[in-house]
Amino acid sequence: MATKLKLGPLPKTVTLKVTVPMPQALMDELERYAATHSQMYGEKVDAAALIPHMLARFMATDRGFRQRGLS
Repeated sequence: MATKLKLGPLPKTVTLKVTVPMPQALMDELERYAATHSQMYGEKVDAAALIPHMLARFMATDRGFRQRGLS
């Protein structure tokens, strides 16, 4: 049995474009994550498509952010 990823299948959404500088090592990790995600869920996805979902998940599970009522 394969271990599930924290990020499940991606929903279809309307998007805005944002440019974010990041270290090459982080981009490499995102590319590897995208490849794993594509294999697990059978739908090709690139790293840029994962970033907003990862950020949303991070913010949704940040207790300090939630406790301050900032969401």
